[in-house]
Amino acid sequence: MSFAGKRYWLVGASEGLGLALAQALKAEGAEVVISARSAEGLAAASERLGGVETLAVDVADAASVQAAVERLGAVDGVVFLAGVYWPMTAQEIDATKLTAMCEVNFTGCARIVAAVLPAMVVRGAGHLVITGSLSGFRGLPGAVGYAASKAGVMALAECLYADLRGTGVKVQLANPGFIATRLTAKNDFAMPFLMQPEEAAAHMLRLMKSGAFKASFPTVFSWFFRLGNFLPDWAYYRIFAPKK
Repeated sequence: MSFAGKRYWLVGASEGLGLALAQALKAEGAEVVISARSAEGLAAASERLGGVETLAVDVADAASVQAAVERLGAVDGVVFLAGVYWPMTAQEIDATKLTAMCEVNFTGCARIVAAVLPAMVVRGAGHLVITGSLSGFRGLPGAVGYAASKAGVMALAECLYADLRGTGVKVQLANPGFIATRLTAKNDFAMPFLMQPEEAAAHMLRLMKSGAFKASFPTVFSWFFRLGNFLPDWAYYRIFAPKK
């Protein structure tokens, strides 16, 4: 698949994985539009990219999303990368942070999809890429909010793919593991197979060039999470969440 001359909107691309993917797509010849909440962050990101179109949007605000899509115009593809994260256990649950993770990570994704997909369906062409997470395969300790929101995103992508097969609208799901960003800097535990944003972006670009529906990476680390889907509850929780 060639990206030359194609216009891609990256939502959540002022830093981290989103910025690295924007760099990779631009190097492939794509016209890139980057979005995030912060106008200052977008200006800095655009400068790093050598000057690209920016579009401020708050995915937690339906009016902001609608206004952004109206300003955006036609695009060939949309990549949803926006997300917020706080490590959180059930014992330390914080309603504000919990609902923010759901509102941005899942509902924000749904807002973007609902805003851009109808035009793709009418054209019978388009490319929609959704960012899930290895944490979304099954419930994990200390991941209240984030794991649940990513599980929702992953199920959304699966439903879209099921409905849109053969229509000309390409749907893909990327499930990364730990990436070195300001979000994972909040973790106080060891993060195996920690990737730099550029490494994770290379994985996503390979997926986007392929005909596959999804990719989970790093590959070896992903096996650990995917295996959990096949374990009975008594075994899974004994391994991943032993009683205190």
